[in-house]
Amino acid sequence: MKALPLTLFAACAVTSLTSQAAELDIKLTNLTQGLHFTPILITAHTNYSQMFNVATPASMALQAMAEGGNIEPLMNEAAAANNDMVANPAEGLLAPTSSTMASLTTSEGNNYLSLTAMLLPTNDGFVGLDSWMIPSEAGTYTLYLNAYDAGTEANDERVVDGSGAIGMPGIPAAPGGNAGMNASGVTSSESNMMVHIHPGNLGDDDPEGGMSDLNNTVHRWLNPVAMLTITVK
Repeated sequence: MKALPLTLFAACAVTSLTSQAAELDIKLTNLTQGLHFTPILITAHTNYSQMFNVATPASMALQAMAEGGNIEPLMNEAAAANNDMVANPAEGLLAPTSSTMASLTTSEGNNYLSLTAMLLPTNDGFVGLDSWMIPSEAGTYTLYLNAYDAGTEANDERVVDGSGAIGMPGIPAAPGGNAGMNASGVTSSESNMMVHIHPGNLGDDDPEGGMSDLNNTVHRWLNPVAMLTITVK
């Protein structure tokens, strides 16, 4: 029998090791001072069913999550692709410095892990993990997650209670309080309409006007915004 080239043999070995099912314990910690995470969606999937891709336009399902915290369209897509998932493990909002736990059993072939949740208060910001390959070796792995901008809504930083529907400008809520009112808006347009690293909130110190309804000492943040600890059994 002809010997396989070393590179092909190695590729076959990796495929064999990473195609098996896995048992995962997952802990997500909100690292921010003043941002809340909306209901979280965690999926295990193949390399062909990502929830989002940087430098590409957001899907309608991703837009619904990023602008209003609605994960149902993403859940429907995940179910149609036979992904394994955990939805809303925190049973609502995940407050600053708080953690939530989840367990996930992956199916054979679903070798990649992704995660999304909207950040409040932002216009269309979300914490994200895109297609992390699940290790075949048992152990505990720690990842730090960035915040992304869906590129679907201008970051006007105006808090408009009850918004969050696709195409409706404004931040739907500021759950931790400390938000102002009557802001003129930081911007009315979005120059980068692809999914990209979020530039962060600007805020101001005028609770009754100014350009932003967000507080520049509470709602500003830098990446990373979350820590994800994954135990592969």
